[in-house]
Amino acid sequence: MSHIFDALQRSEAEHLGEDISTLSLATELLQAAEEKMRDAGKNGQERANFPAFDPSPSVSAEQLDQCPILPVRIPLESHLVSVAKEESLGAEKFRYLAVRLRQLRHSRPLKKILITSSIPQEGKSTVAANLACTLARRKQTKTLLLEGDLRRPTLATQFGLGRVPGLSEWFHGETRGNNIYRLEGLGLWVLPAGNAPENPLELMQSGKLPPLMDQLAAFFDWIVIDSPPVLPLGDTSIWARLADGILLVTRKGVTERQQLQRGLEALEQSKLLGALVNGSEDAAHSDYYQRYAPPASSAVGSPSK
Repeated sequence: MSHIFDALQRSEAEHLGEDISTLSLATELLQAAEEKMRDAGKNGQERANFPAFDPSPSVSAEQLDQCPILPVRIPLESHLVSVAKEESLGAEKFRYLAVRLRQLRHSRPLKKILITSSIPQEGKSTVAANLACTLARRKQTKTLLLEGDLRRPTLATQFGLGRVPGLSEWFHGETRGNNIYRLEGLGLWVLPAGNAPENPLELMQSGKLPPLMDQLAAFFDWIVIDSPPVLPLGDTSIWARLADGILLVTRKGVTERQQLQRGLEALEQSKLLGALVNGSEDAAHSDYYQRYAPPASSAVGSPSK
């Protein structure tokens, strides 16, 4: 447009017999304004092509190798049988579950496993921790335990990690890193919940989770997500959309039939891998395993939260 403006002004000046040298400043000003408009339009187009959230800092393979290593101090009352009682019947059940998940991988994409329950106190956090520890024992396999229950975090307590920043602090941008840690001696990475926020559902709906999960899935072979119960919270529906498969934990003597039915109906059936009965004891199975386990072992029932 500045070229058209210059030509019209020159034509008018020549027609009126004016000095055309006085027009150069106006033309230069118009050209400068046009350049600013083009730059603004270009930047606006570039921003429009960006995703709603650009996670910073991003997760890289080098960063994972440099993650802080935390010592594990499992409390005496812990139900982490996969670590503290490796020869127990409970630990054997988790090894069997890990085998079944690896078998399912042959027929469907399966990396992000969501562990949930219908209601609280059914043991889903303990199941998630034991499963993650079991999957991490295979060499050359990178496993991440992600604590998605921001309302009632328990992971740090289960492993004796103390208070460390986690997903909540990452959401608020309070830390530079992604708050991923490697547990000493277990070959397991963890992303704890951190301090319980006041608005967990709003944080999860901010659009930050999908790109983060995509990055994590690029570097981990397994991601075990400990989510809140299905009823009556909406947090689990967000995690369920990001997961490849869902395991529903129930507890003998706690879960009612109606609650279980509602929990199953609330989950996407195509992603539902099955249900786990927690806290059950099979005496015959226990005796059989006791006879074939090493003498120092002791058979126990399924762990609870």
